Amino acid sequence: MERKVFSFLVLYSLLCVLCFSMFLFYRRGCPSGSFKERQAENTKTGFFWRIKERGQKNKSPEVQVKSTAGEEPLESCPETPPGLLGPLQVEFETNRTLENVRKQAGSSLQWEGRYKPPDCISKQKVAIIIPFRNRHDHLTHWIYYLHPILQRQQLHHGVFVINQHGDGEFNKAKLMNAGHVEALKEDDYGCFIFSDVDMVPLDDRNLYRCFDRPRHFSVAVDKFNYELPYKQIFGGVTAFSKEQFLMVNGFSNTYWGWGGEDDDMYKRVMFHLKSISRPDAVIGRYKMIRHERDHHNEQNLKNVKVLYETKTGLDQDGLSSLRYSVTEITKNVLFTFITVDVHVAPGQPAG
Repeated sequence: MERKVFSFLVLYSLLCVLCFSMFLFYRRGCPSGSFKERQAENTKTGFFWRIKERGQKNKSPEVQVKSTAGEEPLESCPETPPGLLGPLQVEFETNRTLENVRKQAGSSLQWEGRYKPPDCISKQKVAIIIPFRNRHDHLTHWIYYLHPILQRQQLHHGVFVINQHGDGEFNKAKLMNAGHVEALKEDDYGCFIFSDVDMVPLDDRNLYRCFDRPRHFSVAVDKFNYELPYKQIFGGVTAFSKEQFLMVNGFSNTYWGWGGEDDDMYKRVMFHLKSISRPDAVIGRYKMIRHERDHHNEQNLKNVKVLYETKTGLDQDGLSSLRYSVTEITKNVLFTFITVDVHVAPGQPAG
């Protein structure tokens, strides 16, 4: 009998020690709360962790589905923009200021005179380049009319005013070459429109874009009684695709003062590309701002001789030989204003 009691006590003691050991073990691994509570909490944690993990794996596709479902992909802009007005009334005899123009037109523009239609994708990205010096009133009128026209045309575009530094002999063609180079530093433009700052279109159906041939826009100017002065004229407002402009090697850099560079370009185009395109005389009407000829932009009779040498030097004279220095770049909501030193040639008046 005593032996049985002793055996029972030993077994009971062993069970107590075992239970106490298990209690210490679980207490060490779980610092607070009951075992069942902690087990339930661990089960919940594992469940939500698995949900979170699955959510992370599917996060990108879910976001993409939501964004594409909530936004219709933009279509290409129509060939004929629907908001065009046709013939326009243009008036220069006003007290218009650039600040007023900025308030009126600036809200719809991006910085640097850029615009992109919000409801469609333009077929072309166009850089508009204006050779410039001391024509601030003209620039104000140009900006006032052209930005609304270009927006109605649903044109993805940027405006670059290329200002010649100093008072030396003016070189319009070299400024246009520099504008082409500088615009490409800002964006991948595929079309380049070169516009005199005093030329404003009288019809917004004259679409500022590039065509399969170099384009001459200003075919009917009020100064010439809305008639083409001569068949070979290729000045005022013209357009080239990037490929066309490279093929003709840009403008000549050797025309100082007024005259010659546009006729030289016509020869380049006819030599390499054989033809140009024009709108009809109704749509291609322009109004020119009347002004006196600028100092150091007088007619240069030497340009006549240079014009006769076009074919012999067009591959060596142009973009391939362009030299200039940028002295200042100013950007605002209406345009990018780039001042360049065109390096007045030896023998040319320096001011």
